[in-house]
Parts: sequence; structure tokens; C-alpha cells
Amino acid sequence: MLDSRIPAGSLSDKWTLFQERSPLVSPNNKRKHPVLVVGTGLAGASAAATLGELGYHVKSFCIQDSPRRAHSIAAQGGINATKNYPSDGDSVWRLFYDTIKGGDYRSREANVHRLAEISSHIIDQCVAQGVPFAREYSGLLANRSFGGALVSRTFYAQGQTGQQLLLGAYSAMMRQVQAGQVEIFARREMLDLVTVDGQARGIITRNLVTGELERHSGDAVLLCTGGYGNVYYLSTNAKNSNVTAAWRCHKRGAYFANPCYTQIHPTCIPVSGDYQSKLTLMSEGLRNDGRVWVPQQAGDRRAPNEIPEGDRDYYLERRYPAFGNLVPRDVASRNAKTLTDEGRGVGETGLSVYLDFRDAIAEHGQAAIAAKYGNLFDMYQRITGDNPYQVPMRIYPAVHYTMGGLWVDYHLMSTIPGLFVLGEANFSDHGANRLGASALMQGLADGYFVIPQTLGAYLATQKPEPVNTDHPAFDESEASARSHIEQLLNIRGDKTVMTFHRELGRLVWDYVGMARDQAGLETAIARIQDLREEFWHNLKLPGAANTLNKNLEFAGRVADFMELAELMARDALHREESCGGHFRQEHQTADGEAKRDDDHFAYVAAWEYQGRDRSPTLHREALNFENVELTQRSYK
Repeated sequence: MLDSRIPAGSLSDKWTLFQERSPLVSPNNKRKHPVLVVGTGLAGASAAATLGELGYHVKSFCIQDSPRRAHSIAAQGGINATKNYPSDGDSVWRLFYDTIKGGDYRSREANVHRLAEISSHIIDQCVAQGVPFAREYSGLLANRSFGGALVSRTFYAQGQTGQQLLLGAYSAMMRQVQAGQVEIFARREMLDLVTVDGQARGIITRNLVTGELERHSGDAVLLCTGGYGNVYYLSTNAKNSNVTAAWRCHKRGAYFANPCYTQIHPTCIPVSGDYQSKLTLMSEGLRNDGRVWVPQQAGDRRAPNEIPEGDRDYYLERRYPAFGNLVPRDVASRNAKTLTDEGRGVGETGLSVYLDFRDAIAEHGQAAIAAKYGNLFDMYQRITGDNPYQVPMRIYPAVHYTMGGLWVDYHLMSTIPGLFVLGEANFSDHGANRLGASALMQGLADGYFVIPQTLGAYLATQKPEPVNTDHPAFDESEASARSHIEQLLNIRGDKTVMTFHRELGRLVWDYVGMARDQAGLETAIARIQDLREEFWHNLKLPGAANTLNKNLEFAGRVADFMELAELMARDALHREESCGGHFRQEHQTADGEAKRDDDHFAYVAAWEYQGRDRSPTLHREALNFENVELTQRSYK
């Protein structure tokens, strides 16, 4: 049932051999194959651009008013690659190993090595597109360090790397729009997947302006819709980011893998009140020059500049001398939580720690720091009113990225033939914890380099027969989507969708957040079920279906979050170990680090949907480590 289809051969040869031996579609036949790409972030835009360039007819769908507004623009810090410009010893192997280790040995070796191999090609591709990476005085592209690595391999465009990379992919895609190879469908939300004879052959979308349900057919569907961090309500994700497309595919038969693996980013602006609808990320790149600290004594409420050096605890440097402030995100986040739990947090709420640039400014000068991080400092000052050149930033962990997602094999194909899943929407490369600057790398690797090879192999072997939107399968899927909308509108209760979402988010944060335990997870499952029951009986949803209706949009997404949240808690409950972003209180070392159980849990947990009120079925994909040794992860 879970055949990962990893090619034979040595680890370094697998991808090369796959490309050399996989079936191909001839140039004349590519134009006969319509392909649906859902999402226009880095994975979706790069896939649409590349497939259009190859000759496929591509339909591209985005939930925003423009593909340029995909959430990939929010990525700030950089993108990893193994070019080794600083000559500090980097290599494909080191990036592979750092990624495997960073994910706490819960990734597929073959996928991660392919990602490391492709990484340098991504940089060349983006430079050719005109992406304005930072450069050294010599003209070489600049690098900076990120958490979980002892080398400097992160390429960046000040603090707006995601935006610049997305503009490059968007430009390439729009070239194909002009050439007639790509059609853009903006302000569309995918509501269901259409399968014919067990294969993905189309989608049902809702026009978010008119409310009209639309049918689109294709020979393959590429899902590039991002992660599900907004299940927590407060996260660094854009408000429109959601799980609906992936979850509706899950309900059609695509397995959902490792949903409990969520990443809490350590460098975010702290929560300031119940009025907030999202949180703001401060790039991990800031930890290159900023030093993280808290007061030595609990309850010390002096202003940061009044606390002398001897009364400061630079706890990451103290606990992890080898990596210091550049430990991976899960390690930095858990340490911040531990210290605030001890009463050593700072700020009015006590739920933050300091990120201090005093020493960096004294050593390099304010101009040099501004050249690296100026836009980030400006953003922080606009939001908080504090000048980070003069006083330390206050930061605290927040939900950021999800390593779980739809299960895919080496070809990026889900358990539904013809449904491919790219970028954050799949589970494949990051294990239990993503290293910083690897999300952009995976999205572009999947879109520019992997899917053109694997999609061609699928179409060449399957040779799907033409299917139009009059097929009965489209009738069934559209009727299901319409029924779901009508059910939501007919509830006529008293509580708004945002009230339900806040309550769900608090439940998931409290019990399936930075630390989990058996009692809390069992409580979460029961309370989520109760909240979902109330949702379907007491939702207040104004407006109609045949018009622009933001409340209706959010209601459909929150309904899916309700079901996903329960699966996340079930997955976390079944995994009796700590690894990466999944930290079970019952399973930790004497000094508070995550303690894995490789004998019993070295596998991918892939869940099969059985119905809204029925327990899902667990399938396991064993993870085989033939090239790295399983060791207790240490950054000390």
C-alpha cells in the first residue's frame, strides 16, 4: 500500500539513474496533456512555469487576487544550497546529513539527498531570472548561517528572499501565460478532487467573487497549497492559508502523513492581545548577529539596557556551545518555553525573550547591521514601537511551518494515482523538524526540477484517456461540494466562525503545541470532538453562496481544521517518543532533550480517512537508514 518507489543504486546515483531511465513524453505529445496546478507559491509557480515551457497545457489556480500574493512572499531569511562559496567545507553530503539530523532522523534518505543535489541548480536558475541575491564586494553571492548547520550556505535577498524568489517564478510563469501555455484562474478555491477509475482527473473550484462552482479536467493534478499551520488560529501564516484542498483530497483517498509534526518558530513577535488574527515572523537570519538571553533571576523586571552583563543568561550559548544561537528551531523554541515557564520571561506578559544586537552593532557598526536586516528592523519597529538598534527585540515561539502533509512517494505522487503534491503540502523532506532556509529550497526543487521528470514518467506509462467535465464523476464531486456549502449556510446558530476558530486554536496550542503528553492529548481529542459537534449545530453564517462571502470561505476551512486537529492529536498520541517538533513530556532525556524510540517509531505514519465519525486507519512506511547512523541528536 505504501510503495515509496525509491530507485535502486547508491544514494548519490538514485536521482541520476531515475532521470536516465524514466519514460518520456515526446514534445509533440506534451501539448495533448492538460495539467492542473493548484497554488501559485514557489512550488506551484515554478511547476507551472516549467511545465508550460516543456509544452504541457497548464491551468493554474490561486486563492488570492494575484499569483504574486501567494504566502511564499512572507519567507524572509534565505534559501539553502551547497555551492560552498565561503570555502568552509560545505558539500552535498553535509547538506544531506544536516537535513536528516535536523529532522531528527524521520526523513527519507533518498528524497533528502535528491534535494541536496538539486539545491545548487536552484540558485543558478534564480540568478538567471534576475533574483537580486545579496553579493559580496567580490561579486560572489553572499551567504549567511542558519540554525542546525556549522557552515554558511544560506543565500538571501536582505530580509525578503521569499518575495524575490516568488517574483522570479511568477515572471517565468507569466511568460508562459503570454505564450498561451498557462492559464491563470485567480480568486478560486479548490473544494474537491475528481477521480475517475481511481485516478485524479479534475477539480471543483469555487469562484470567490461570484460564488459559482466550476469544473476543470486534466490528466494530472498538482497540489501546491502550502501547510496547515492556521489550525492553531494564531500563526505566522497568512490568514487565507488553509488545509482545505489537501484535506478534501485526503477524504478522497490520499493518505495524510505525520500530521503531528508542526514547527514552532523561535523568532516571532510575541502575542499582544486577543484582537490579533495572525503573528509576525522575524527571520531566523537575525540569529546570526543577535544574541538570545533572559535575566538570570526570575521576576527581574528591569529594562533590558539596565541589566548588567553578569545578570544576563545567554542560555543557548551556555547550553549549546558548538551551535550557540544557531541551534535548530525546535531546540531554540523549547528552551524559550522552559525559561518563560520558570518565570524568567520578559515583557509585560512574561512570554518573550530578548534578541539583542548590542554587541554586533558595537563590533560592525549600525550601517553594516542595517544593510543585512534593515527592512526587518523597520518592520519590528512599526509593529512594536521599539527601536531594535537601541533596545533588544522581544521574541517568542509561534506556529510557523508544518512538516506533515499528504503522503507522497519518490515521484511526489500521493496514494491517488495522478495526484502529485509539491512543497509544504507534502510530508516528504523535512522529517520531524525543518531546518531554516530549506522550505524555499524544497518548493523550488519540486517545481523546477523534480515534477517535470516524474510527471512525464507517469503520463508516459499511464497514457490517460481524455475526460471532459460532463463525466458523472464531476457531477458527484460538484454535488458534494454544493451540499457542504448548503449545510454550512443552513445551520443558523449564534457563534461566529472566528469564535469557533479561536477556541479550536487555543485547544490545539494548549494540548498539541510545543509540548504534549498523554492526558493532554486525550483531553484534546474529546474537546475537539465536542467543539466540532457544536460547530455543526451553532454556527452563525450570514450571507449567501452565490456571491463574495468571506464568512462562508472561512467556515469551510474551519470545518476542515476541526477534523484535521483531531487527526493531529491522534497522531501525536500514537507516537510514543519525542522527535523534532513533536515533544512528548514522557519521553525526554535527563537534560530535557527529545528522546527518540528508533526501535518502534522509525517510520512515517500515514493515515487513511474512514469517515468523519470513524477512527482513521494507520499505515506505516518504514524508514531505512543505510547511509547515516542513528544517534541521539546533539547540538552541544
